[in-house]
Amino acid sequence: MKEMSPIETLRHSCAHIFAAALLRVFPEAKIDHGPPINNGFYYDLELEHSLTPEDLERIEAEMQKIIEERQDFECIETSRQEALKLIEEIKQPYKVDRLADIPEGERITFYRNGEFLDLCAGPHIQNTKEVKAFKLLSIAGTYYRGDANKQQLQRVYGTAFPNKKELRQYLDQLEEAKKRDHRKLGKDLELFSINEKVGPGLPLWLPNGAIVRHELQNFIAEELRKQGYEQVFTPHIGKLDLYRTSGHFPYYQDSQFAPIMDRGLLHAWAKEGASCADLCQRIESEDADGYLLKPMNCPMHVQIYKSAPRSYRELPVRLAEFGTVYRWEQSGELNGLTRVRGMTQDDAHLFCREDQLAEEIQGCLELVKTIFKTLKMEDYRVRVGLRDPDSSKYTGDPACWDKAEDALRKAVKTLGVDYSEEPGEAAFYGPKIDFVVNDVIGRPWQLGTIQVDYTLPERFDLSYIGSDNKPHRPVMIHRAPFGSMERFCGVLIEHFGGAFPTWLAPDQVRILPLNDSMLEFSEKLLAQLKEAKIRASIDSHADKLGAKIRRAEMAKAPYMLVIGPKEAEEGQVSVRSRNHKSHEGTYSVSDFIEKITTVIAQRALPENF
Repeated sequence: MKEMSPIETLRHSCAHIFAAALLRVFPEAKIDHGPPINNGFYYDLELEHSLTPEDLERIEAEMQKIIEERQDFECIETSRQEALKLIEEIKQPYKVDRLADIPEGERITFYRNGEFLDLCAGPHIQNTKEVKAFKLLSIAGTYYRGDANKQQLQRVYGTAFPNKKELRQYLDQLEEAKKRDHRKLGKDLELFSINEKVGPGLPLWLPNGAIVRHELQNFIAEELRKQGYEQVFTPHIGKLDLYRTSGHFPYYQDSQFAPIMDRGLLHAWAKEGASCADLCQRIESEDADGYLLKPMNCPMHVQIYKSAPRSYRELPVRLAEFGTVYRWEQSGELNGLTRVRGMTQDDAHLFCREDQLAEEIQGCLELVKTIFKTLKMEDYRVRVGLRDPDSSKYTGDPACWDKAEDALRKAVKTLGVDYSEEPGEAAFYGPKIDFVVNDVIGRPWQLGTIQVDYTLPERFDLSYIGSDNKPHRPVMIHRAPFGSMERFCGVLIEHFGGAFPTWLAPDQVRILPLNDSMLEFSEKLLAQLKEAKIRASIDSHADKLGAKIRRAEMAKAPYMLVIGPKEAEEGQVSVRSRNHKSHEGTYSVSDFIEKITTVIAQRALPENF
């Protein structure tokens, strides 16, 4: 079990205080568990009526009473039989399953504070009075143990901090996050849509959102060309055997869509009287052929590498693809663009000699740094995911794992940023570097990744002919700086609050004619801007200028060009920028086009002239 930090211990203890207060207010409630999570805690519970914000206020008041009562947290160690009796006494049936999760021979403990008793491994603070600042935040629905076939529960989220100042800062951050919620902004700015008829987790990119995505792809494609990558395309489905060989099936079977099988084969099995469980077992077996919605691009890139003999002189081979992959995420975990079932990765796989490995990793790191610098996301840390020596999850030669982990350790030290090593977080085929970026309001997001892989080249029997005229095994690097385009765009929407830099903005210029008599000049101006490849539109509503400015600000257009009689007569534009919300000056049309073209080409921030 992972050891709790002091703040996690505080929050877990606050979850117990919540449960104790809940049972004072609603004695009939059935409670499941309340772990600490990033920035807080939650507690799952069963209650006949749906909790309301008013209920949370009542529970908070009772929590404050428990804190003032200075209740000590007392640890009680029991046998399994005694534990069952205690669970029966406190009338909390969900705890029976939690008890069954504890392996035979392991210590079984309960914690008591006041009249409240809960099955728990701990640890806890000494006394409830140590909780100085807390808040119940929200109510959500969930399924028991995340299984849609089981009882639906309510989940209450809360948080706790060592002092009220830190709590207030966090609550202010939450308020700012609500304003930046990419799901709301995505709708307001017409960037993307989630349509139930299409399917949950399968976003539709609207024209405005498609522009943002396309510009990001153009940006990274330009960087890839500089580094000598070659663009490839692969299909959306592949044979099951391909993913059996790679290990993705069955390693990640629970997070994949069901295999696509031949109907005749399924009918034949059904006629034999095969049960649903039998069918699943046969599909998983080596002799059952079928197809799989692509969960990963790498096995197909491996086949592209294998499509021709390779010489040591050709290496490294760098293959890049904006490849769409499909994962079966639980419905309760789907979230706008940041957690989806169909995602397009800015994926690349590099096949290199071992003596080229360090240089190729460094090239990947440089690409990531370029992206973060351009998008002003330079506040980040790095996680190095290593294998857990005690786990059977990882495949391949331990000596190769040692070399791969050593290569990543050396590479990450060159970044000059904070990093942590996390055993057990490697992919099954190799260690990885994950980039955790703090957005403009300080929230962490896990984005790009770089992975070193000796395993798949072995599984697929990859080779190249060396200078000694003998076959050698290449090393493979998996690399996705954005991660998925969907998740990255969702994060980017919130990072910028929808106010994209000019080069990314769907509408870069909004033309605001004072009245209809300015429309003819405005139309000519629009044509000139489009000729210069500047995205622009005209607000031709019969409104006053103030209303048009507000609309442009709500649309987060970087520049507004006010066209009055003087401007139309003299062929000029009066410029307002989103950043300054005031008149920046009057320019000739050619001067404005030159200036904004420079801003776009430089991908500049800030963007005033």
